Amino acid sequence: MIRKTKLRFSWSQAGVVCVLLLSVASVSAALPAAGSRSVDVFSTNRKLGRGVNIIGYDRIWRSMDRARFKARYFRMIKDAGFDTVRINLHPFRHMDPENGHALGDHWWQVLDWAVENALKANLMVILDMHEFGAMGNNPQANKDRFLAFWRQVSQRLQDAPENVLFEILNEPSRKLDAEMWNQYFREALAIIRKTNPARTVIIGPPHYNSIGHLDELDLPEEDRNIILTVHYYSPMDFTHQGAPWAGRKDKTGVEWTGTEQEKAAVERDFASAQAWAKKHNRPVFLGEFGVYDKAAMESRVRYLDFVTRAMEKLGWSWAYWQFDSDFVLYDIDREKWVEPVLNALIPK
Repeated sequence: MIRKTKLRFSWSQAGVVCVLLLSVASVSAALPAAGSRSVDVFSTNRKLGRGVNIIGYDRIWRSMDRARFKARYFRMIKDAGFDTVRINLHPFRHMDPENGHALGDHWWQVLDWAVENALKANLMVILDMHEFGAMGNNPQANKDRFLAFWRQVSQRLQDAPENVLFEILNEPSRKLDAEMWNQYFREALAIIRKTNPARTVIIGPPHYNSIGHLDELDLPEEDRNIILTVHYYSPMDFTHQGAPWAGRKDKTGVEWTGTEQEKAAVERDFASAQAWAKKHNRPVFLGEFGVYDKAAMESRVRYLDFVTRAMEKLGWSWAYWQFDSDFVLYDIDREKWVEPVLNALIPK
């Protein structure tokens, strides 16, 4: 049995005491059905607004004493003008295969800490299942762990306030093809809906949440509490220049000068996603975008400003990749924002 989280008490500071004191049965009875047309998922998406990805590769997951990310950063992120944190979760290494893939105590401690502090700072929270590498390499072998993750998280977080959202999987790709992905996410969604009938869930297309593969995504028509997510790193030769994992270690010096041709390429891509979203009546959350640090700052700023404003004109929410490490937004070692990047994302 999954033990109950201490967050049911801490969340009282966010003004949701009456909800958290209800029993699971009474909460479920009071919530609208997942497929209810009364769910205003577009309003939820507007609340997501401007976000940032956090702590996916932080040492905090090994030890709280080694954490780079500090509790005060949540308020700092809010004060900088962000509305949401997308918490990148890599649970597989923390599971016990001999005990039904149960997640360990330390992993739950970090999750509780992150969600609690984000809510205290009045930030929306996205719990992003980020095991796209393992799932893409061998989806069949990892399916049980994938579903066990959502079984545990959905049970534990069933009493969380509505501004905690679940993202079923970051960037389904490679061997997790479209047909398999449409099956896997529906199984995970069914698990979630058993205990979280009114929880907003985020789902994206195969091939790394690519806009170009939206037509391969088959969302359940009856469930209207789903936000579509896509990612955007185009053109890769610019956004990932110098990145060894992207096969571009020695490919640097690529500029983005904001020509009409460059801008038009972004606008065409976004128009394609917007057309799909309008056809299917789904709001759009662009969950990742950014430029690797090897690019010249002037080009990074031009690109980020244009892409961000283009999304916002369409009414999309977004989350920048990422707070710390590469694509860096906040320099933890110097305890200072990378001001040009911050100002491109959130103009003063």
